[in-house]
Amino acid sequence: MNIPIKTPDEIEKMREAGRQAARVLEMLTPHVKAGTSTGELDRLSYDFIVNELGSSPAPLNYHGFPKSICTSINHVVCHGIPDDAKKLKKGDIMNIDITVKTADGYHGDSSMMFIVGETIQGERLCRVTQECLYKSIAEVRPGARLSDLARVIEQHADANGYSVVRDFCGHGIGAGFHEDPQILHYDGYAPGSDVELAEGMCFTIEPMINVGDYRTKVLRDGWTAVTKDKSLSAQWEHTLLVTATGVEVLTARADEDLSFLDG
Repeated sequence: MNIPIKTPDEIEKMREAGRQAARVLEMLTPHVKAGTSTGELDRLSYDFIVNELGSSPAPLNYHGFPKSICTSINHVVCHGIPDDAKKLKKGDIMNIDITVKTADGYHGDSSMMFIVGETIQGERLCRVTQECLYKSIAEVRPGARLSDLARVIEQHADANGYSVVRDFCGHGIGAGFHEDPQILHYDGYAPGSDVELAEGMCFTIEPMINVGDYRTKVLRDGWTAVTKDKSLSAQWEHTLLVTATGVEVLTARADEDLSFLDG
């Protein structure tokens, strides 16, 4: 396994990529409301990334993906394709997944959940899933192992009666959209694959948590992954840098409270 260690110059480029990804999600936030189509959110994202940031949306045409962002609603786990016919309604929960590729060729990857109106079950799932991400981020430091990150996610999901999706994972990131290592969100590392973290590694953590069973299936479009039992699913994602003393959240948004990392 060849895990890139970022140079100081590459780290600065990753910081800019992360800032840009966060800005896209912040820009989209006021537009996510009942009656808005996911196709409109996609167009807003494309225009902002290309014309405001001077970058490109990495998902567009990636292995044939047809849009600039992923919009995954309710029982869609990930890779939902934006569509003008699909309008948001009250009670929906939705993940928007953004990956920006800067003019320098580096990637910032982040996703967040949006709640449209009120949904008690959806709000709880979104909160617990974000807690899973934050608990895992808090474990990131040189010398920690990937299994440490996975274990806290699985334990917190289990404690709240939820399941962790196993078919998709986080990943290294940099000049490549997807690099080594793979970041599992459940404790399933085979002997020899449980990597020790080192300063300069960049990767995403992006747990997908289901109300029901963890199993998923991909629809005929070849992209959209849904829960097999049609239960709700939620996901949060950040791009991270392992520092000498801990972790830097490269895709942190202005609305987030990351003070748990100060202790």
